[in-house]
Amino acid sequence: MNINWYPGHMKVAFDNFKKNLKLIDIVVELIDARIPFSSKNPKIDEILENKPSVLLFNKIDLADEYTTKKWKEYYESIGKKVLLVNANQNKGLNNLRQILEDELSEKFKRDEQKLIKDKTIKMMMVGIPNVGKSTLINTLSKRTGAKVGNLPGVTRNIQWIKTPGKIELLDTPGVLWPKFENKEIGLNLAFVGSIDDDILDVENLSYELIKKLNKIDPNILKNRYNIEFDLDTDIAYIMDMIGERRGAILKKGIIDYDKVSRMILREFRLGKLGRISLEKVSDFFG
Repeated sequence: MNINWYPGHMKVAFDNFKKNLKLIDIVVELIDARIPFSSKNPKIDEILENKPSVLLFNKIDLADEYTTKKWKEYYESIGKKVLLVNANQNKGLNNLRQILEDELSEKFKRDEQKLIKDKTIKMMMVGIPNVGKSTLINTLSKRTGAKVGNLPGVTRNIQWIKTPGKIELLDTPGVLWPKFENKEIGLNLAFVGSIDDDILDVENLSYELIKKLNKIDPNILKNRYNIEFDLDTDIAYIMDMIGERRGAILKKGIIDYDKVSRMILREFRLGKLGRISLEKVSDFFG
């Protein structure tokens, strides 16, 4: 199952992102803590040049804590400033202003020499679709002005948003890149909802997710759906068992695979299957 999704508005958004770099002091890139490699847009680092940046792992409540710690250590080892947050519950955000100030210390020194006293930070927020940018902005700005949705690509227009902490946010639409390096990256992005389900075969996608989860820990599905199976059990049969348990059955006892598939994907995305990281550092860097 090969996945690529790059709507025209994403190309426009990325071009605007490059143009607007001169307007801001620092870039904050959000990634999904469940897929810290796949959710990091490789094109962003290519155009940042010397612009300061901070990497925010969002949705840490949905990811395995130990695996997240290892990913944080990896990114810090290659010079990234990392902050772990849960935007929905306002966890980890109290340190954001200080981290931004630390990264901009040279700028503030230059401003002091010029007798500039204003310490407002102009920050650009970037990330892939459905990574939680709008939720984070609403939390920081303490208002409900930024539109929030579970569908990827809700934010389409660039907008400035002020916050009580003297941070001015330049919000940008979620952007992917034109071609994924490998099949796994596309699948991981689809699993967490960063690619529109409407363009996907959700039954195949759920099939692939079940395979992935069973590699991580077969007990994930066993415990959630109260079913039993062996490692060599056919994935379709596992879907049958889940469908029977949850009553996803059509007339004449036929399993409603569309309903089962969407349920498994939804419950994974909501964290109902537990705290699951789909990627380990060793998967990519030995």
